[in-house]
Amino acid sequence: MSEIASTDPEGVDGVRMTWNVWPRTKVEASKCVIPLAATIALIRASPDIPRLPYAPLRCKTCTSALNPFCRVDFTAKIWICPFCFQRNHFPPHYNAISETNLPGELYPQYTTVEYSIPHSDPNPIPSPVFLFLLDTCLIEEEINFVKSALGRAIGLLPDNALVGFLSFGTQVQVHELGFSDMSKVYVFRGSKEIPKDHILEQLGLASSVVSGRRPINKGGVAPFPNSAGVSRFLLPASDCEYTLNALLEELQRDQWPVPPGKRPARCTGVALSVAAGLLSACSPGTGARIIALVGGPCTEGPGTIVSKDLSDPVRSHKDLDKDAAPYFKKAVKFYEGLAKQLVSQGHVLDVFASALDQVGVAEMKVAVERTGGLVVLSESFGHSVFKDSFKRVFEDGEQSLGLCFNGTLEINCSKEIKIQGVVGPCTSLEKKGPSVADTVIGEGNTTVWKMCGLDKSTCLTVLFDLSSSDRSNASGAAVNQQLYLQFLTSYQSPDGQLVLRVTTVTRRWVDSAVSTEELVQGFDQETAAVVMARYASLKMETEETFDATRWLDRFLIRLCSKFGDYRKDDPSSFTLNPSFSLFPQFMFNLRRSQFVQVFNNSPDETAYFRMLLNRENISNAAVMIQPSLISYSFNSLPAPALLDVASIAADRILLLDSYFSVVIFHGMTIAQWRNLGYQNQPEHQAFAQLLRAPQDDAQAVIRDRFPVPRLVVCDQHGSQARFLLAKLNPSATYNNAHEMAAGSDVIFTDDVSLQVFFEHLQRLAVQS
Repeated sequence: MSEIASTDPEGVDGVRMTWNVWPRTKVEASKCVIPLAATIALIRASPDIPRLPYAPLRCKTCTSALNPFCRVDFTAKIWICPFCFQRNHFPPHYNAISETNLPGELYPQYTTVEYSIPHSDPNPIPSPVFLFLLDTCLIEEEINFVKSALGRAIGLLPDNALVGFLSFGTQVQVHELGFSDMSKVYVFRGSKEIPKDHILEQLGLASSVVSGRRPINKGGVAPFPNSAGVSRFLLPASDCEYTLNALLEELQRDQWPVPPGKRPARCTGVALSVAAGLLSACSPGTGARIIALVGGPCTEGPGTIVSKDLSDPVRSHKDLDKDAAPYFKKAVKFYEGLAKQLVSQGHVLDVFASALDQVGVAEMKVAVERTGGLVVLSESFGHSVFKDSFKRVFEDGEQSLGLCFNGTLEINCSKEIKIQGVVGPCTSLEKKGPSVADTVIGEGNTTVWKMCGLDKSTCLTVLFDLSSSDRSNASGAAVNQQLYLQFLTSYQSPDGQLVLRVTTVTRRWVDSAVSTEELVQGFDQETAAVVMARYASLKMETEETFDATRWLDRFLIRLCSKFGDYRKDDPSSFTLNPSFSLFPQFMFNLRRSQFVQVFNNSPDETAYFRMLLNRENISNAAVMIQPSLISYSFNSLPAPALLDVASIAADRILLLDSYFSVVIFHGMTIAQWRNLGYQNQPEHQAFAQLLRAPQDDAQAVIRDRFPVPRLVVCDQHGSQARFLLAKLNPSATYNNAHEMAAGSDVIFTDDVSLQVFFEHLQRLAVQS
């Protein structure tokens, strides 16, 4: 186990916590400064997880599943639940169990197991639905890029997947694919909201939904989708590939004239409403995704984010702060309604936005995040960020994202623990229980969450609180030294199988009032940094006038005051335990990151960055906050370098991975030699290898990541070098350039450096 943990910090269970030992009382927990939180990668692939072909045993009081931490009496055939101490009898089919004959879920190493749940429904498993939604208010070149990407995607879909197609501009066109001899289109006006029942009526699908009964064919099996008409619009990929490709070939830009000085009329909101309405006619519980390809802002109907007049700019962060974005709140309200509808249907919204200006991702965020959708932001449909990411969604094998449908997450915990809420791509199902906390953070007020879509990289953050009665905790101290958490994730896998993954973890209670030593050893600084970033981003979005920088600074000063070693009022005496030593640096980079500093980013970009921060695992999210830097040079192997301007040298190549972009930066001398073509001469093989190494490493990073990052190749003093310089610690600025070695770079900024930040932190932390 320790080997796995050292190479893979998430371990087999995919669970990481800010604190790996927990204080016993609410008061002690508040003194820990950093909240008690766990992140769980819900369905990440792991070869060590057994798949059991039966349903789990559940406790009759608290419904937690049988797990290795249960006490078992083999003679009486009884198991005791570690969560509520209820005694449960094993059912007859467990009669053969003994200490030497354990069922899979009781093996001590299987803290995570999967169950294949048999289908109770006699009908065949419904196929997943992919409903493509294409913006046609694009220039000719962009339309051609999108068509070729769509053609490729349809070729990659599994044969049984059902495909539908809508296009939209000034109006919405629903294309009937079931009649290939002649193309038939249903047109909806884009200027006003259309109720769901009107959409179904127009499409001739109303009757099938009202009666709610699925027609039965002669074999006694209900065909899917219901033959009352959905199959006119949704066809198996294998049947409609030809029709769709022909349709894409004929598809033209939106024909409505755009007067000079105006934006095209684009009714994105109505198009999404119609798509959701069409999917509502499928049987409930069918995994379905709306894949929206959007190339500009919505200017028509509900969801509008800007007027048609080009002289009106699209809203900026400043406008949002000053309440000067007239369309924003109304659009968000519209997308909240759409999110609610999609969640109740169990369907996902994915947005691929490609434009030089904003398209409204900030408004759509609520619908994408609550349904567990994917989002990719790029500058053009011809850019590799869009093309490669879009292909990854449909690819199979190692590269596949492992898209799953209709997920729910249920959390059980020891009775002293309360759940405040979850941050990440899910929706609260408002299911109350004794472990629901009074305070709500993110999606709360529940012990069960819905994820219409989830994949191998979906990772949620759960924030905990302790019950306020100190007595019950203290009196139970003698009895239970351990606390338990159980995460039950059920979902429909890509092949239609119903799966339940159960992860049960335990941690130790400590009396931190007596000694903080154990507490300190159990601090996970990387997880804590990511949880603080997610928490700060959430507060920036939900609380007006929230100052994230000051809030983070206060947290950091309190943490250092509590856990640092120092003499009162003597900054020079200050030292930090190794368990905390990286945390201040994470906070320094978080304060400067795009999650906290919105200057220079549009609201769409900020929303995009935060959505990815909230759904990725800890290692990936940590790179978003604090990028990694690797240095390549002639006289040494590639090695990690300090994220500092001092790492730049004329004879080095640097590789920066900041998650959203990967930068290969050539020092001045290296760039000159490359421009002279030395790498092509046989005697300079070593130089050719030096140039190739960062390229290969960058490709390895890009291959494993979604969305595919932007690759920037630049030279020292070149215009693109800003992609690297913006992320480095400005230890050398124009203020102190005279102290620096010749040839080193200078960053033109008034930002404080890490060293100055540390000095201030030490001074404030030791104040009495």
